[in-house]
Amino acid sequence: MAQLIVMPKFGLTMTEGTIASWNVAVGDPIGEGDILCEIETDKLTNEFESPKAGVLLKIIEADGATVTCLEPIAVIGEANEDISGLLAGGGAGVEDAATPIDDAPTIAETPAKTAGGRINASPLAKKLAKEKGLDLALITGTGNKGSITVDDVNNYIPNDTPTDKADKKTAVSPVAEKMAAASGLDLSTVASDGRIMKKDVEALLTKSQAPDASPQSIPLKGMRKTIAKRMSESWSISPRVTYTRPVNASGLKEFRSRLKPEFEKRGLKLTFNHIIMKVCAQALLEFPHINGSLVDDTLILHPHAHIGLAIGLDSGLLVPNVKNCDRKSLSQIAEETEKLITEAKTGRTNMDDLVGGTFTLSNLGAYGITSFSPIINQPELAILGIDAMIDTPVVIGGQISIAPMMNLSLTADHRIIDGALAAQFLQRIGEYLENPALLLV
Repeated sequence: MAQLIVMPKFGLTMTEGTIASWNVAVGDPIGEGDILCEIETDKLTNEFESPKAGVLLKIIEADGATVTCLEPIAVIGEANEDISGLLAGGGAGVEDAATPIDDAPTIAETPAKTAGGRINASPLAKKLAKEKGLDLALITGTGNKGSITVDDVNNYIPNDTPTDKADKKTAVSPVAEKMAAASGLDLSTVASDGRIMKKDVEALLTKSQAPDASPQSIPLKGMRKTIAKRMSESWSISPRVTYTRPVNASGLKEFRSRLKPEFEKRGLKLTFNHIIMKVCAQALLEFPHINGSLVDDTLILHPHAHIGLAIGLDSGLLVPNVKNCDRKSLSQIAEETEKLITEAKTGRTNMDDLVGGTFTLSNLGAYGITSFSPIINQPELAILGIDAMIDTPVVIGGQISIAPMMNLSLTADHRIIDGALAAQFLQRIGEYLENPALLLV
């Protein structure tokens, strides 16, 4: 029996999703658990698995469509099944088994195409092909069982002749078309090796920097739009104060140097971030009112410390968090943190890793920043900014010495965290960092 497939709800805060691309075509057989399409949420691109087996009878929402959660996007059923009753008055523009896609190219089947017509390619290969504007059906896979790999995409050379290209109408992704229309951009002026994608339009919009050039408008989309919204909300919700305290990082550097060889034996990397996450987890248990969340008029004190680390990407900012840092060893924190960073940079972050945080770190030390005011990650109550280590003349025991000094910048919600409490918390973090052996007490 035919079934409506609806826009999934990947997280509690998700209200809508954008269909990045369909992985199957109308008429293709589908197994339960097969990837139907990729869906972009606020900050992630998720693979949506089919909830049932059957044949894709209709695509209701095409690539680029933004759909409210639980609204229909497709129909799956048995081959040639009558679905008119299921979609009474179905809108124009949808695709079904009786309505072929206009101008769909005829493509010869390659080894990477399964018996059901689905393209067998790795997620990274699909993502790369989409960025390059390449049709996966034209690429021969060299991976396991003919799967298309990243190398296959990078090594693919289109065999179109100049005459062929002149005769073909340039394909445009739905997102690129919308962006060009909103900016009044003539798509014929966009240079692209294949299908015109969002990045091609963005590149042209930002290319001209001449003084007499007209201003260009780039609508906020996806992750950047969400970041703008949430930062504005945090700025207006929390009466915040930033407290800055210097820390002598000599003990911290020595502590890391002693542990690095043991971590390397285990195939792990130990960074200052990992140590500071462990320190903050310990300090948060000692100051429970900072390890809390304010929801409406209710203060929730969390029994464990879930520490988030802000990760800067080309497309914006993600803050995945390591759960239960207070109960985990330093090696566990290091391993999980590096895994989260890798997943964020490859676009494979899990929604569960983005929710439930109780405290956040933001490290700008690598850029030489010596002080800043990080914005609180709602509904948390505080965020710690980590600044650069600078060799600085200091007085130790009445003598002038050179020590690696590092500022800590704590932004706290003044509705719950008074100045004295914030200062005490920051002082405690400083004590742990200057003498990490205290973690063993």
